Amino acid sequence: MSAGGTLEGGVDLALSDLSQKDCYKVLCSVVIPRPIALVTSLAANGAVNAAPFSFFNVFSEAPPLVVLGLQSREGAMKDTTANVRRTGEFVVNLVSEDIAEAMNRCAIDFPPDVGELAHAGLTAAPSRDVAVPAIAEAPVALECRRFMMVNVSVERDLLIGEVLRVRARPGIIDPETLYMDVDAYNPVARLFGNHYAKLGERFSMTREAYDPALHGPAETTDA
Repeated sequence: MSAGGTLEGGVDLALSDLSQKDCYKVLCSVVIPRPIALVTSLAANGAVNAAPFSFFNVFSEAPPLVVLGLQSREGAMKDTTANVRRTGEFVVNLVSEDIAEAMNRCAIDFPPDVGELAHAGLTAAPSRDVAVPAIAEAPVALECRRFMMVNVSVERDLLIGEVLRVRARPGIIDPETLYMDVDAYNPVARLFGNHYAKLGERFSMTREAYDPALHGPAETTDA
């Protein structure tokens, strides 16, 4: 691969010069870590489809929105895309260390009418605000309704979902303070290729308040 140039010994890439495969490789490897959405949706025959997505994040709290990048397969819609277009509902199940292997098994290309949960050793649990079941073993589940779906290319749809309800296993979110117990959650992050990561060592930083005496305009000198 040769595209772009160097920047003081680094790399300067125009993505328009890269193949789709190389664009994917670069973007997936530099934008890390990413959360993993194990999305459940309902097939036309009632089967519960489950598929992992790492082009995923929370987008807004008012309204409460999440964003997913959905990819087609050889010109045909993948199961999640077809199901959400038809029903307008889905559940984002977050991935913790204890279900990481099961999440990976859900990435197998099963036929559309075959549910992945049984093959992955996972259990469907009824949702409250949508017809799509959540995954009982997931630490947190976001019940979502389609807010907007944009077809951006033949192979890619951008799904924006409105989060109707957040449900968490006991011990993960304090019901009084709504604080998260990260040690109880143990989230798994997506890196690139076959690589994933645990949360690792954490640190805190306090956001400074603006103080004109400390943060005022810096002095400038005329050239």
